[in-house]
Amino acid sequence: MDLYEVFTGSRLDVITEEVLSGDEERGEEHQEELKEEEVNRDLPTKEAFVVVSERTETRELSSTFQRFSTDTNDSLRFEAYVPSSDEEGTPSPDSSVDGHDDVFEEHKESEDKVNNIRTKLEEKVVEMENFAGHLEEIFLTVEENFGRQEQHLEQHCNDVLQTLSHRYDERKRCAGEEKKRKLEALYTQLLGCGRTLDASKDLIETAQELYRTEDKRLFLQVCCTPSAPVINPQVSNSATRTSLRVCWSLFSDDSVEYYELYYRPVLEDTPAVDSTKGPDVSNVKVKETHCSVGELLPNVQYEFWVTATNTTGISPASEKAVYVTVPSPPVIRQRECSSCPEAALIRWESGNTNPVDSYTVELIETGTDGQSGVTESIVAVPTCESLIQLESGRQYLIYVRAVNIGGPSDRSQAFTVSTTGTIFHLLQDTAHPCLSISEDGFSMFYGDEELPLSAMTFDDNTFARCVAVLGDLIPVRGRHYWEVELDEDTEYRIGVAYEDTQRNSYLGGTNTSWCMRHVLTPSRHKYEFLHSGWSPDIRITVNPVRIGLSLNYERGILSFFNVELEQHLYTFYCSFQRYVHPCFALDNPGALTVRTGLEAPGYVHLV
Repeated sequence: MDLYEVFTGSRLDVITEEVLSGDEERGEEHQEELKEEEVNRDLPTKEAFVVVSERTETRELSSTFQRFSTDTNDSLRFEAYVPSSDEEGTPSPDSSVDGHDDVFEEHKESEDKVNNIRTKLEEKVVEMENFAGHLEEIFLTVEENFGRQEQHLEQHCNDVLQTLSHRYDERKRCAGEEKKRKLEALYTQLLGCGRTLDASKDLIETAQELYRTEDKRLFLQVCCTPSAPVINPQVSNSATRTSLRVCWSLFSDDSVEYYELYYRPVLEDTPAVDSTKGPDVSNVKVKETHCSVGELLPNVQYEFWVTATNTTGISPASEKAVYVTVPSPPVIRQRECSSCPEAALIRWESGNTNPVDSYTVELIETGTDGQSGVTESIVAVPTCESLIQLESGRQYLIYVRAVNIGGPSDRSQAFTVSTTGTIFHLLQDTAHPCLSISEDGFSMFYGDEELPLSAMTFDDNTFARCVAVLGDLIPVRGRHYWEVELDEDTEYRIGVAYEDTQRNSYLGGTNTSWCMRHVLTPSRHKYEFLHSGWSPDIRITVNPVRIGLSLNYERGILSFFNVELEQHLYTFYCSFQRYVHPCFALDNPGALTVRTGLEAPGYVHLV
């Protein structure tokens, strides 16, 4: 079959119908998309082309031609094609074939362009869908945020309303309370005004009656306001620990119905206030010119002032006067007290915040049957210590009182003093940091563990080089005796020293101390009696473990004894220019105990 038959025969008819049907379907699918103005602008205007259809029933050139175009502004349409006069007649087979080739080429190009346009449209559709999805997400986010903000605003609005309601209720309550308080105050003032009016009325009536009398002087006395009273200074023994007796005078003939006494404690951090009213001011009404005030604090100063009142009014306040209650009893520091056969040194603490004028020391001699003798007193002691001269071989009870202008305090607790021997204690504030002092103050311990230098605390009164400690000062002339107990293998130094002996030197190494030293050597026990670093050559065959020391200020001697053997070991002969302290040192770990209050044995007096 030649080409002419293909394009003019039945096959041409079939191809033409397929093409036309395919174009109609595609035209219907993209009809709405082609209406978009932006896409239609990209579509080129096509020239009309001809599709030839010839029926098989006749071979004449009575063919049916249809025209269609793809304008950008119109939908795809088909039109019947009417041939012109030039095109009439029977065309040649060659020209017919060439025309059909051109038609199919143009159709293929149009189809490609349509595909491209469709692809672009699909991409645009995808972009629009993505954009629509993004807008939807933004809308949901905005809606969610708006809902959250709406909740927050609603909660905040509720909180504000609740706060305003609370404030309104509180102000309403406060206003009600203030109104009530003002009304009560006004009512009180009205009552006072009424009483004042009644008193004024009575006063006028009384004045009229007095004026009618012949005694004009009595009238003037009654109708005048009293003058200011004069409060008297405090007198001795006018107070107790918790009470005061206050007196005042009125230097005029004014009539007075009653007096009103005001008082308050005088504190250092309280500023002076002239007003008679205050939070710490107390008052009492009396008709006499004296008053006893109770429930006060001991050894506290109180400020007093007084006013006088009659029917006319209240007088000006008097000048303020300071009264003071008696002090609290002192506290005796037993660890710091010492005694000897002829005297006792008593130390105490005041026990009061305010200073006192003086102290009184009372001593009572007690017999062997427990009966107390006559009380003796030492008055006007200015400081917190007193050296009391006593009789040897007796026992006394010591009391201390604090005294101020209000009177003496109660007695302190009793302190027992025995004059059978010398009593002193070890002074903790002078001890080397490696030493431990017992609670009773009579024993000292040197442990095996050496403390590092960084862990030691030194001061000007502490021994720094020698592991030593001082005892209480022995400030009484005469003979004194005490004993020392220690182990045989302990290295020690015992003796006496001045108070200013050097703390960074060894006992016996200077001219301010005298001591007996025990040193262990590989061959024997060595004993030295040191003063200014020098010792005589003395050998002791029996090692003493209980050593007695005898000090005699008047004779200027210091002797050492082996108590168990009653053996004299050595005696220093010197003239003590000042009072001395017993001193003790340990040169190796060990313990030492001091025994005081002992009566000197008879063999001690033989030296």
